Parts: sequence; structure tokens; C-alpha cells
Amino acid sequence: MCWDELVTMNEPAPQTIIEKTFTFEDDEDTHTLIVSIPEVLDPQYGMHVWPCAVVLSQYVWIRREKTQHKTILELGAGVSLPGVVAAKCGAHVILSDSAELPLCLKNCRRSCDVNNLPSTPVIGLTWGQVSPELISLPPVDIILGSDVFYEPEDFEDVLVTICFLVRKNPCAQFWTTYQERSADWSIDALLHKWNLKCIHVPLETFDANKNHLAGSTLPGDHTVQMMIITAKEML
Repeated sequence: MCWDELVTMNEPAPQTIIEKTFTFEDDEDTHTLIVSIPEVLDPQYGMHVWPCAVVLSQYVWIRREKTQHKTILELGAGVSLPGVVAAKCGAHVILSDSAELPLCLKNCRRSCDVNNLPSTPVIGLTWGQVSPELISLPPVDIILGSDVFYEPEDFEDVLVTICFLVRKNPCAQFWTTYQERSADWSIDALLHKWNLKCIHVPLETFDANKNHLAGSTLPGDHTVQMMIITAKEML
């Protein structure tokens, strides 16, 4: 095998990027928000919009008056649809994904560029690790996370990070959506362990009980739930 062939084999395959448009409207059609999200056609989890992200984004859109001028951190942002919606609605947003996934962080920045949000910070935060980046975060009002409860082995790491944040910011809320994949999966014991509790938010209360949201085909037939997690003394 010649050197040129070896170099070619070691080069990363070129990425195919497509942009998807999401259009958020209120009931009276008086306000509209159009967001473009670049997706990478790649098998990595975080490189495309998942059903939970659209549902969470719908909640952010409907509750946009509550997010204006608030500091919002999105965990496991991936393509960052909820965070981008929050930023376009007037929030001060920090996007984050695993420090071990530079391609996901790159895609967060790409989403910011496409939506004219060049000053939105993108940082590496790995769930379960009390890193310098986590410690140095400014005060946070709202934490966003769509489908972060995907792998059961990650559940506690996610909640360790949330516990740290709500201890530092006692009034902070964690807005999260998850897809029902197994009746055996539960975070109840972990919530108790880390002194957290949650309330479930019915989808019909924010017009998300539909198969198609924001002009997209998502969430489709997937069963998605929404909940808000806080420190026990807050709810």
C-alpha cells in the first residue's frame, strides 16, 4: 500500500450537512419564529433533531415570556434546537455538550452561526463531572435537556450535574423531555437520592399533544413526556 493510499484511508470522511427549518407559531398566528438547524448525516446520537427536542422547543416557545432575559443552560445540546429557540426569544443562553464529543460541540457552534447567534457560548460539560467549566458557570435560571435520559447508565450522571447546579442556584428549574422506551426505566430513586423532585407537564398545556410540531414531521408517533425537576424544597 502506498503512502497516498494510507493518508486517504486515515482522513475523516466528508460530512453531509443538511438544514432543517422549524416554524413556531402561537394560536393567533400573531407571532412566528423560524429556526434553521444544521444536521449531520452521521450515526452519532447528537447530530440530528430528535423528537424530544421539538417538544421541549415548543415548551420554550409557548413559555417565552418566562425565559426572556433569563440565563439558560442547555445540557447535551447536540444540534441545539431548544437552546437556539430560547436565545431567539431573548434569553441569555449557554450551550453545552460532552467535552469528549468535539464534533457535537462543533455542531452547536454551527447552529449558532446559521441562526445569527455568534456570541452564544458553547462549552464542554460532561455529565457527572464537577469540572472547572461547570464550576465557573454564571448563575443559571433554567436548565434545558432533551432526551438526556436516553441510556440508563447515564441517568445518575445527569442528575449529579443537575444537583450541583440547583444547589448553586436554588431557584433553578430543569426543563426536560424524554421519550418512553421502557416501562422498567425510572429515575424516582435517583431523584430521592439527590434531593430532587419533579412534576410532569401535560403536553396539551403547551399545544404539544400533536404528531407534527413546528412545521416538522416530529415527534411523529413517538411517546414523549415533559417534566420539570427542581430541588425538593422548590416545588
